[in-house]
Order: sequence, then C-alpha cells, then structure tokens
Amino acid sequence: MEKCDRTFSYVADMTDLSASNCHVVYVDGNAIALFRQQDQIFAIDNRCPHMGFPLHKGTAQDGILICHWHHARFDLASGGTFDLWADDVQSFPVEIREGQIWVDLTTPQDRKAYYRQRLTDGLEQSISLVIAKSVLALLALGVDSAELIEIGLAFGSRYRRAGWGAGLTILTCMANLLPYLDEEDRSLALYHGLSAVARDCAGSPPRFDIQPLPQTTTEFATLKGWFREFVEVRDQQGAERCLVSAIRSGAAPEKIAEMLFAAATDHRFLDGGHTLDFTNKALEALDVVGWHQAESILPSLVRGYTDAERMEESSAWRSPVDLVALLEQTFAKLPQIYQASQQTPVDQAALIPILLGDDPALIIEELLKAIQNGCRDVELAQVVTYAAARRVAQFSINNDFRDWDIAHHTFTFANAVCQGLRRVPSVTLLRGVFDTAMRIYLNRFLNIPPVPLPRPANQEPTLTELPDLLDRQQQVKAVGEVVAQFQFNGGKTPHLLTELGKLLLREDRNFHTIQEIEAAVHQYEQWSDPSTRPYWLVAASRYLAAHAPTARAQGQTYRIAHRLQQGDQVFE
Repeated sequence: MEKCDRTFSYVADMTDLSASNCHVVYVDGNAIALFRQQDQIFAIDNRCPHMGFPLHKGTAQDGILICHWHHARFDLASGGTFDLWADDVQSFPVEIREGQIWVDLTTPQDRKAYYRQRLTDGLEQSISLVIAKSVLALLALGVDSAELIEIGLAFGSRYRRAGWGAGLTILTCMANLLPYLDEEDRSLALYHGLSAVARDCAGSPPRFDIQPLPQTTTEFATLKGWFREFVEVRDQQGAERCLVSAIRSGAAPEKIAEMLFAAATDHRFLDGGHTLDFTNKALEALDVVGWHQAESILPSLVRGYTDAERMEESSAWRSPVDLVALLEQTFAKLPQIYQASQQTPVDQAALIPILLGDDPALIIEELLKAIQNGCRDVELAQVVTYAAARRVAQFSINNDFRDWDIAHHTFTFANAVCQGLRRVPSVTLLRGVFDTAMRIYLNRFLNIPPVPLPRPANQEPTLTELPDLLDRQQQVKAVGEVVAQFQFNGGKTPHLLTELGKLLLREDRNFHTIQEIEAAVHQYEQWSDPSTRPYWLVAASRYLAAHAPTARAQGQTYRIAHRLQQGDQVFE
C-alpha cells in the first residue's frame, strides 16, 4: 500500500533498480519511470510527450534520455527536451530515505502558462503537432477560443514581413465558422487556423512596427487623405504611419474601416480581389478579439495596398472593352445619384440575368438605376454577390481546373464588399459592387455552357452520401445535387452547415476552399429568398468537391494529438 508524507509518496526501493538502472511504478493510475544515473535517481512521466512511447524502453546516458521511437532527447533532471517538436516531459522531485525512493508527484507549474508558451513555440517553429496538443490542452483547461485566436493574430501580424496573408485569413475564417461546427470539431478548426498562420510565417523575417506621428493633432480627415495619397504612390511607410496615427488618435472603428475600404477600392479589383478580402477579414478578426488589438493587426494590411496589382494595368480590363474607363465615368457621377434614403428593394429576377449577361454597359446602367431609385446598398451588393456565386454553382467542369479560382476570387471579393457595407455603408465602398459586376462579366466564359442548377425533386433529405462522394474525385455534380435536395426537401440547416464544416476540416488545409465555404455560409445566413437560398451552398459544396479528396495528412497529425490528450497509447 502506498505510504505518503506531505507531497512525497513512497514508490519503490533502491533494490528495484539494481539490475537495469530503470524501473516503472504506477501511482494513481500514472506510470512513472525511475532511472539511476551514477548516484542519482530521476523520476519522469513514462509517457513520451511527443507521441506516447514508453520512455523506459529508451536509453539513458550522461543524464540524457533518448526515446527510441523518434530519437527525442530529454534532460532527466528537468524533463526539458532538446528537440522542440517533442515537448518537455514532466519530471518529479526525488528523495532517498533509508533505501526507499520517495517522489513528489504534485504539478506546481501553471499549466495554462505552460501550454500558452508551447503554442507560441509551435507557431515559431511551425510544428503542427505541438500546435494541436497546445490547442487541445488549453481548451481542456477552460481557456476561451478567442484567446487562442488572439495569440495567432498577434503572431501572424508580426512575424510575416509581407503582412496579412493566407494564414491569418484562414484563422479568421475558422473563427467565423466555429458557431456552426460540432463541439468536437471546434478544436480541429482552431488547429487548422493556427497551423496555417505558422506555415505562412515560416522562414519570413518579422514586420517591424512603425510608430505614429509624434503628438499629432492632425484631424482624421487629413490623415485619411494622406493615407490614400501614399497608397496611390505605393509609399508603404508613409501610409502605415498615417494609419497608426489615426488609430492612436482614437478614431472610431467605423472611420478606420471606411479609410481602409476607400484605399482598397481606389483601384480596380486589387491583387485579384485579395486586398479587399484581407481587409474585411482583418476587421472581422478584431470583432473576435477586440478593437484594442487594432494598432498591432491593421498595419499588417498596408503592404497589400501599396504592392498590389491594379486591374488598370491588366489587358483584360482594357480590351476589347475598356471596363476601367466605363467605371471611372460611373464613379464620377455615383456620389450625385447616391440616395441617403434607401428603401427600394432590388428586383432580383430582373437584375440577376443582366449581371450574368454579356453587356457591361447595360450591367452598369442597371446598377446605377437601382441606386438612383433608392435601393439599399447592402441588398444590391448581396444580389451581385449571389450572381458571383452562380458562376461557381454553374461552373462547367470542361474548363481548366485552375479556372475554379477565377470564379472563386470574384465570389470572395463580392462577399468582402457585402460584409464591408454591412459594417460601414459608404458610397466609396459601393465602387466595389461595380468592380464585382465587371469581374462577373469577364468570367462569363466559365459558364459556357452553364451547368443547370439542381431543381427540386421529391426525395428523402439525407447527407449520408456526402462523405463517400468526397472520398472520390470528380463528384462535383453529385455533391451539388445532394446538398440541393437536402435543402429542397426540408433538411435542417444546422445539420447541413455542421456536416459541410466537418467535411471541410477533414481535408488538408486549402486556402481557397476554406474561404469559399466560410463566405457561402455567411451569405446563406443573410439571404432571405427561400427559392434561391440553396444555391449558395450548392456553389460552395461543388467547389469543395472539385478540391477533394486530399492526402489529409494534417488531420492525421491532429488525431495523434487528440489521442494523446485522451491518454491513448498511440504507439500500439
């Protein structure tokens, strides 16, 4: 029977180690490995923190224990590892009392602080397994998911010189999807997002902060004007200093958002749509972690404005129809026709065919007419976004595979415009609606011929086929049909969104697929027309099917971490 003395417990006699210099004891269900090195006895958790291999089967020499499974090395005295991918193993204080071995089995260290540091280590070293284990441990300890997201945002904003990119966008998409996921999938989503940040920053020099203007009393309107002028001439440092100064001055979040959206739409469809999408995602990230992080996060966007490709420089936007000239003429009169009172609903049935048509002048004319008639700008933006989703829903698989991304970028740009107008309605950002419409026009060849939209058929609403379909290539049509019929026949929306999230998360991280699903879920939730609502998710599921299955290696890493968290013996 175990004898106890304060925090120390009797575990073995010295003679138990005489032959092998190693002995395993079991105390309160925990396996403790005892090692003798010269005249010292060391006690450590017998479970290798990397993947659970029993450490007593390793080799101890010169105070270092080597696990034979992956050759991880540990200091026997402290449990610290010399291989950061392996994690530290827990060590325990030992006392020798008259030939008996007593061990202090308490764990005095702050486990939350330890795993926060391990999460940082995983981000710095881009070690997915360490990130997964840290996420699972912190959530199990009651740490809120928003804190983990904040750690990732702070890291990604600082340690990628190019600034905001795919990794931080994926993390924000995952944050937005959390409410739609099963409880068990939320930690997996955070793992995907944080690992994406680590991968995006790996090997990149840090981004150094630019301080605000000293004791500036410059009015916000002036800072905003300077900011746009500096972006215009591609002066990243000047633009960033104006932005930081505006934030430090205490300008309202809505004003800062409008300032950023203005710069992101001063030129046409910047960087293939990424610039505006990244801006929207950075603002959505601040909705999760709080505006107090604005000064550290938003400046990471600036290089994306100053370095972005401008579609004025693209031949597709200039010839055979000069779309840029058409838009510039439109924007010159847009402020005059913009109606402050917006009450008129959009005639979707009339406008959508025009948006999907082949007459750019007519498209612009109809959009202007809707605005002049007092159409709500958010509603107009959403109808245009729906037209962009239709390009995906009716994408012909006879196109080149890479053409999926042409339709995708238009849709995510459109979603960013729409969400931005919900945040801060402005005639400036309304330019993005016209940019989207012109890009939809340019993408018309992707629907030649257009794939017919699924039509209602009387059948059982079930999603049981989806996992199997997404285990096979080229199941785009079948997947879209299953998702459509589930909705047409009364299937429950939460179940559908949860299942799409689950199927997304089992694939290896794919930037565009994650963007596609997240944007479609946002739009689906905000769309009011029941007859066309199913097609948002038809578009997203078809895109997912086109990009599945993958090797799914990242999910395997997560499953290992999850089994270790549960105490499974992975090595068996």
